[in-house]
Amino acid sequence: MKYIVIDPVIADLGFVKVYWYGVMYLLAFLSAYLLARYRIKSESLWNIKHVDDLIFYGALGAVLGGRFGYLLFYNWSIFISNPLTFFNFQNGGMSFHGGFLGVLIAMMAFNKKHQFTFFQTTDFIAPLIPLGLGFGRIGNYINGELWGRVTESSWGVFAPDQSGFWEKRFPTQLYEAFLEGLVLFFILWIFSNRKRPLMAISSLFLIFYGAFRFIIEFVRAPDSHIGYLAFDWLTMGQLLSLPMVIVGIYFLFKSYRLEGKT
Repeated sequence: MKYIVIDPVIADLGFVKVYWYGVMYLLAFLSAYLLARYRIKSESLWNIKHVDDLIFYGALGAVLGGRFGYLLFYNWSIFISNPLTFFNFQNGGMSFHGGFLGVLIAMMAFNKKHQFTFFQTTDFIAPLIPLGLGFGRIGNYINGELWGRVTESSWGVFAPDQSGFWEKRFPTQLYEAFLEGLVLFFILWIFSNRKRPLMAISSLFLIFYGAFRFIIEFVRAPDSHIGYLAFDWLTMGQLLSLPMVIVGIYFLFKSYRLEGKT
């Protein structure tokens, strides 16, 4: 199978260009909004005003945090030499872990305004996130970025590397869209359909996202300017994902232990 090169620009309107990557982000926020509207039907604490503010704060945190996280974790030297690269969104360059931290910070501001606790909010939003992650990975595939390692497997796709050289590679963007997007969505959506202890839904998100990302990193090519951090296999993505699994397991046990004491 050969990768079909797709123009990252959907339409050039003269005064503005519409990029596939931007459309994927729009679909991500739209899916989160619609799912949140559906969830409030069974959540007595939440209303439409909360949802409107939640999506605004969340989008702001995801975009700004995702961009800054990418530059901080993967391209710090470029950012230091030219801080204006922060605004170069059209060519991609977003970090999930940066976006995750950005959303957490944004949720603190949201909680202060609406008097929610931290885990009341994160338990509500956790099932809303995976489909957006899936759309983002589809955007990566369209942009022809974040390919996997070279392979002779039938799972491989002939695609260009960062220098334009075509080789058979794992389409790890699609693996992530499937696992971190679709599969994680169904896990969290089904799990959250019943009343769970505080922190449990958030914990499950941390565990499964971290585990899926850690596993996929074994076939995903590391950033060329970073390479492997240790053991000739540990990547930056794995280093950032492993703490998510550990913290998630800790809070999951804590949530059920606290419920048992009440």
